[in-house]
Formats: sequence, structure tokens, C-alpha cells
Amino acid sequence: MTSNHTRTLYRHLLRELPPLTTRRTSLHRTLRQTFYPDPSATPAPEVPTDHAKHFLKYLQSQRMYVMLLERYNPGLAGEMNLQEHTRLTARRVGLDMPTQGGRGQE
Repeated sequence: MTSNHTRTLYRHLLRELPPLTTRRTSLHRTLRQTFYPDPSATPAPEVPTDHAKHFLKYLQSQRMYVMLLERYNPGLAGEMNLQEHTRLTARRVGLDMPTQGGRGQE
């Protein structure tokens, strides 16, 4: 594989990982050492590209899974309170939740 393809694969992997903060994580360091073992600017010629491509596909699939999970099951993401989750669950099966303090309470 040419160094241009290796560099592109490395950049795709970095894009799929969580963004870098001021400190690099151990995963970022390991990835950097795999693709660039010495301080020179050229990628390593013996990078295990098949393994890296599979790892990239895994990261992309995980990102898509989380996105779909949040879109179609918003209660699982923890962003919704219990009352809203219950209301949406009832609506899913064709029911409406009674309003609090409505008629019938005297």
C-alpha cells in the first residue's frame, strides 16, 4: 500500500475516534506509533492495513449504531425524563396519558 493510502487510512481512523483534548489518550498514542514509528513524516511501510481497515469499519459502525439508537429510542440515551418516556410509550401503543389535575379529581 502506498504511503498516501496509509496516511488517508490513518486520518480516517483519527476522525472516528473521540476528539483530541490537550492530552492524547493511549489509543491515540498506539495508533500514532503503529502508523508513524519514528519521528519522520513518512508512514511506516509495514502497517497492518487489513486490520486497520476492519477497525475503521468497526468504529464507523459503532458511530452509526449510537446515532440510530438515539434517533429511534430516545429514552435509552438518558436525555428524557421518566414522565416524558412514559407518555411516549403510551402513545406508541395508541393511548394518551391522563393530564394531572384534570377533570375527575374533586
